[in-house]
Amino acid sequence: MRIGEMVRRTGVSERLLRYYEEQGLLAPARLPSGYRVYSDADVDTVRRIRILLAAGLSTTTIAQVLPCVRDDGPNLAPVCSELVAQLRRERERITHTIEDLQASQGMLDAVIAAGPADTAPAGLQPISQG
Repeated sequence: MRIGEMVRRTGVSERLLRYYEEQGLLAPARLPSGYRVYSDADVDTVRRIRILLAAGLSTTTIAQVLPCVRDDGPNLAPVCSELVAQLRRERERITHTIEDLQASQGMLDAVIAAGPADTAPAGLQPISQG
């Protein structure tokens, strides 16, 4: 299938598909004209990439992880023994990031609580939550 069909089937833009290729995550065949030709397996690969991105992994990490995961229903399952340890390290990194963000949120809450209630300085608009 050509790139337009791949976009339709995956919901991923042409730009992102090219980026995945640049990052070594996707390797479509090429016609003599240079056009990319994707397979059904590439559709599955893009789905795995999207899941791993949503899990907070970088494309560099995904390039290492991708060969070691298989589909397990709607989820992914590791097939390489060393992958579980790597994923635990990634989870720990994400946990630390969350803790740092919660600390930042707490500091911002303290600053907000110390200010006057429901008043914004001239020229500033309240931050929308939605």
